[in-house]
Amino acid sequence: MRLLLPVLVCLGLVPGTPRPAFSQPVFSVIFEDALVVDGTGATPRRADVGILGDEIGAVGDLRHRPAARRIDASGLVLTPGFIDIHSHAIGSGADGSLAARPLAENLIRQGVTAVWGGQDGSSPWPIGDALAYFDSHPAAVNTGLFAGHGTIRGQVVGLDDRPPSPEQMAVMQEMVRRAMVEGAWGLSSGLEYTPGMFATTDELAALARETAPFGGLYISHVRDEGGRLMNSVNELIDIAREAGVAGQLTHHKIIGKHRWGGTTESLARVEEAREEGLDITLDVYPYTASSTGITILFPSWSKDGGLAALQHRLEDPADRLRIRDDVIAHINSERGGDSATIVAANCSFDASLAGKSLADMATDRGLTPDVPNAADIAMELVSSGSCQGVFHSMSDDDVTRVMRSPHAMVASDGGVPAFGSGAPHPRSYGTFARVLARYVRDLEALTLAEGVYKITGAPASRLALSDRGRIAKGFKADVALFDLTAIQDLSTFGDPHQYATGMHYVMVNGVFVLEDGTITGARPGRSLRRAP
Repeated sequence: MRLLLPVLVCLGLVPGTPRPAFSQPVFSVIFEDALVVDGTGATPRRADVGILGDEIGAVGDLRHRPAARRIDASGLVLTPGFIDIHSHAIGSGADGSLAARPLAENLIRQGVTAVWGGQDGSSPWPIGDALAYFDSHPAAVNTGLFAGHGTIRGQVVGLDDRPPSPEQMAVMQEMVRRAMVEGAWGLSSGLEYTPGMFATTDELAALARETAPFGGLYISHVRDEGGRLMNSVNELIDIAREAGVAGQLTHHKIIGKHRWGGTTESLARVEEAREEGLDITLDVYPYTASSTGITILFPSWSKDGGLAALQHRLEDPADRLRIRDDVIAHINSERGGDSATIVAANCSFDASLAGKSLADMATDRGLTPDVPNAADIAMELVSSGSCQGVFHSMSDDDVTRVMRSPHAMVASDGGVPAFGSGAPHPRSYGTFARVLARYVRDLEALTLAEGVYKITGAPASRLALSDRGRIAKGFKADVALFDLTAIQDLSTFGDPHQYATGMHYVMVNGVFVLEDGTITGARPGRSLRRAP
């Protein structure tokens, strides 16, 4: 016995002795017998997945491994949590839809575990303060930010159509550098919006260049998504080349029925750029309608100085007549001359207008729903305070073509709406569920592995995330478990405030935010910063 005692002690078989160093860890959760789609594009396989703290501890046959809890995942699909690389959920500090609604139920019920804000050139400022807010006031999802070119330009140059002075340019460059040091993931631009539309290609390249030492991404709502789409695509490619950075065409599309099919040419140009050695990618949302401010109908010259200046010009008879002519031209060329395609999502000054098109508004007034009357109503809406709109102007063939590109990923371009308020674009409630339900399951336009890759591994790779977007040992436990036969986007343009169905469990950093179909109220999200 004296000879055996040291051996028994080492094995931990004598009461009161420490556990051996090689003892197996106890997983907090093991998902048993799931169809694991790991986020790399690899063929799905049956496996168990063990969660250890905030990480994935093991993937494989874990039948004999100890766990505090075991979940039967047979018949269900287990994937990395979905990553929304283009979101409008994050404002400045307490200003923003995610701060107001941190449980983010519309996102969680789709399987989204991380969002990247600061898009279309508009971001909180300073970036560090916004990220610190979510450190101290965590949401249910992880958060990251881009630095907005429009925000930076607006603070330094203003909202006017004029170039920055050399001194102003130096200040903007320093602001971009500061944002990157504070954890921004790159520079975003919105070149159809004030003041981004007033920037030259050279200005944008000079600012994007400041992100290059940090490995930053230049992500852009390009200058035109209609008749000058190819010029706009080429501009993004030129900026990426001149700045020495990767570039992303965000929510890539082509608008105008007479231009449908034009994404064939734009995607071919992306391929050419990549063959030249440039790192160009794109993202897309799975809908044939866009959403932005109603001022998108108005000419750029009229927006010199911002909304207040536009409203002032509308008070001048000569300017108003000129603006009217340009709005009529826009509706005819970009919206197919159909005022029914332009719908109010939210007008702060009149909630009753939500869901009504410009054609509906004309009819309500006893007017013919033609383009001139639509232009008059649009000008009245802007004079009253403006509205967020939904614009039906794309084809499903183009959406599918872009989504199937090997260089495309999916992003919502949405946020966290107040449930029941207004008539927002359904993308905030349905984007990721719709990809899986419509484009993977129903249309078979994508395989399951491809669809999951486009909402997990692809955006993770684009952001150079080393520990998310994949089901593998050591990666963060951002996990979604769902029924592919039941997952469905229920949100529609006519009835948008409906949560997606089919998601059973969602984990963020190893904590359940959705458990057996029920929101838990946990808020384990973290601010994610790009390392300087």
